[in-house]
Amino acid sequence: MNEMDNVQAVGVTNLRCKFPGEKALVFQGLSLSVRQGEKVLLLGPSGSGKSTLLQILSGLIPRSVEIPMKCDDIQVPEQPGIVFQDPDTQFCMSYTDEEIAFVLENRNIPREQMPVLIKRYLEQVGLSFEHNRTLIQSMSQGMKQRLAMASILAMEPDVLFLDEPTALLDDEGTSQVWDTVKQIAQDKTLIIVEHKINEIVEWVDRIIVLSPEGKIVADGPANQVFTDERSMLRAYGIWYPGVWAERGQSKAQAWVSGEDSRYGTTETESIDYKEGETSVLLQPALEMQQFTGWRGKTPFIQVEQAKVWHGDWVGIVGVNGAGKSSLLLSMMNILKTTGHYVVEGQSAGKTEQLADHIAFVFQNPEFQFVTNTVRDEVEFSLLSSKLTAEERGVRTNHMLEQFGLTDLSERHPYQLSMGQKRRLSVASALVREQHILLLDEPTFGQDARNTFAMLSQLERLRREGTAIVMVTHDREIVKRYCNRIWTVDEGRLTDAALVSSS
Repeated sequence: MNEMDNVQAVGVTNLRCKFPGEKALVFQGLSLSVRQGEKVLLLGPSGSGKSTLLQILSGLIPRSVEIPMKCDDIQVPEQPGIVFQDPDTQFCMSYTDEEIAFVLENRNIPREQMPVLIKRYLEQVGLSFEHNRTLIQSMSQGMKQRLAMASILAMEPDVLFLDEPTALLDDEGTSQVWDTVKQIAQDKTLIIVEHKINEIVEWVDRIIVLSPEGKIVADGPANQVFTDERSMLRAYGIWYPGVWAERGQSKAQAWVSGEDSRYGTTETESIDYKEGETSVLLQPALEMQQFTGWRGKTPFIQVEQAKVWHGDWVGIVGVNGAGKSSLLLSMMNILKTTGHYVVEGQSAGKTEQLADHIAFVFQNPEFQFVTNTVRDEVEFSLLSSKLTAEERGVRTNHMLEQFGLTDLSERHPYQLSMGQKRRLSVASALVREQHILLLDEPTFGQDARNTFAMLSQLERLRREGTAIVMVTHDREIVKRYCNRIWTVDEGRLTDAALVSSS
């Protein structure tokens, strides 16, 4: 055994932590030690404290983020490297080369050596720009996540703390990032929080599982944990190998073809329309022809022709940066658009008018938050409706319960975990009960239980006649739930096809 194997790289003893305004502790006497060079995967349901634990072990809490915590002993690395869930919170500069140069300057790297190093770090995560330079704000979230990884690699950290670094990446990007991590981190200590475990489950040395209360309930090699603790993982709703297979084979999708596909159903999957709403069967929910979304004077997404019918579930797929999010933003008229665009038989108006027909969920949930509590956030879009205060309260309480947010109703949205923020953004979008949903990666950052619960909610709405258009990188979701696939490639909707029956 190498003598370095027993050297502790990171550790904490008897950790207690409490968020301001919360009654319960996040951790109650948690103790954890990670050896130098060890690769650890931290699993747990959404809200169990995984991200908070990473920030404590890295020293970010309480040095930079003042959250009350106590422990008997703690060891944090001298040079930690942290990749956050949300890459936008990580950037200091406006351009890609400046972001990495900022790190290199802090390492006292001579300026003349920087261009070569910047190019190297960008290429390691699959990014390439002319002169290494592009505006960060113009990048997709997936590309931003790669840049965040590149900037951390430039730090040459002692310990890498990775908080879902591939949550927004396509399959190719996910593989590229993990291949890079495996190459550069062979002799480094890694502590990883990740729901997409297939790329790393056989590579990590150790898996630690947190309960919903933030207690360590399993700790050992992957094979042992996934074999011996499978029933517990299932009960807590934690992702594990084979969880999709246990959900059953792909549901039958004997979708009718041609013009009749507007029904999006079979005799056994009838759409349950409310009285007076059957007229929506006679027209598409959305129709686009020669449609273009613009960023300034640059066309970012172009659609020659596409239709969505009520009862459709459209999965938008494509590599990072292809224009998937731009397509949704254009369909909501958040980006300037030109061309033919009709929504439920009427010419699309401004964003405010479209909001009467369409519920929209941004890729970054924080872009939607406008209030100071979870409850107020869900109720906010109902304030302009004709519902009474009592009716608003009933509907709000229902959405909080459906999305597992009732116990968090008085917390500020920014105090939620990323998975909880995502659920809040979806709940606040669905509460108005519009018949068209535009969703940008609604399941990222979710544990298995909340992913399946959200998909079940959406499937119920689809059966009732709601049209769903959703960007996703999850092939299982596309295979099992979508009846149509839109492929976006280099700023164009290149293919709009039915999913094959299975």
